[in-house]
Amino acid sequence: MTAALDGLRLALSWLTVLPGLHDPDRLAPDRVAGGRAIAATPAVGVLLGAGAAALMWLWTTAGLDPALAGLLTVAALALLTRGMHVDGLADTVDGLGCYGDPARALEVMRGGGVGPFGAAALVVCLGAQALSFGALASAGQWLGLAAAVTAGRVAAVLACRRGLSAAAPTGFGALVAGTQSRWACAGWSLALLAAASAAVPGRWWQGPLVVAAALGLTVLLTRHCARRFGGVTGDVLGASIEVTVTVVAVGLLLGG
Repeated sequence: MTAALDGLRLALSWLTVLPGLHDPDRLAPDRVAGGRAIAATPAVGVLLGAGAAALMWLWTTAGLDPALAGLLTVAALALLTRGMHVDGLADTVDGLGCYGDPARALEVMRGGGVGPFGAAALVVCLGAQALSFGALASAGQWLGLAAAVTAGRVAAVLACRRGLSAAAPTGFGALVAGTQSRWACAGWSLALLAAASAAVPGRWWQGPLVVAAALGLTVLLTRHCARRFGGVTGDVLGASIEVTVTVVAVGLLLGG
């Protein structure tokens, strides 16, 4: 139990702006601690998802246009997570879009700037999230909205599954790559699939189908990134999170 709580505290410290939840002198991050933190990441996703749904309810109840409310909520999520996942999405897409060997791609990702591929990915992903959040709120699909945000954090577990190595011997990827067992991946995935059955009123099958497709895309994306970059990085995790949130949020609106 203590180990699980340490993992949750570290996950909150890594993935949110909440202060004072991790004492580096008491629990130095290593691969064991990193693995526990990633295993607890979906729990952080539940908190962020509930917060996003609450924000959307507040904005729309105050009379804001749903699209504007969605944009503000996406911005709030970026602030709450220090913009790390958004930055990871841009860097990953820039790396995938560049010419050269894995070393060159990693150099582009570490460059600090946002290239044309990354900028386009940000506009499409964040714009789709904002509009989808607004549409989900208008339809009263609060659970679906929360499930989309949570799904991104389940995707992070799959991105750290055993069999994928880190692209570099140091950095965030080296702490977490390959730390998650099949049981952890399956357990969180099944829990999310079960919860998603209530995400679309009147169509219990749509939520699980959308979530399964999004998580399957995560597996393919991370596999491709591992081949392109010689392993996974922290940026790849961020990209997996943002892409999965987007796919689930849009997918839950299909047929509505």
